[in-house]
Amino acid sequence: MPLSDHEQRILAELEESLSKQDPRFAKSVRETNVYAHGGRRVRWGIVGFVAGLVILVLFFSRSIAIGLVGVALMFVSAIVIERNARLLGRASWQDLTRRVHADDAQSAVGPRTRSIRDWLSRQRRREE
Repeated sequence: MPLSDHEQRILAELEESLSKQDPRFAKSVRETNVYAHGGRRVRWGIVGFVAGLVILVLFFSRSIAIGLVGVALMFVSAIVIERNARLLGRASWQDLTRRVHADDAQSAVGPRTRSIRDWLSRQRRREE
């Protein structure tokens, strides 16, 4: 359900107030998206998996217990990768790679999306 004009004005005032009070936080909120956390966890999971593999290869012949620690690290890392990859699988490529550099989110939207949004808002106005 779209926001009314009054709600949009209130939201814009809140954004402006936030930008004035804490510009660093406002910038970090603008530049990150919902999927940044999942992507970071997938990267750490890959690092953990590779570390577990290295531990397994280097220490399994010397100590089976340390080799099994490597296997356990690989298993936990694989679970972390799988869980967060599912989250990222719900995202489109634009959601994963888009970083907002402008002050307003409207300028980050592509022209095709903007034209579709304008068309839908005109249709909604006609119905009212």
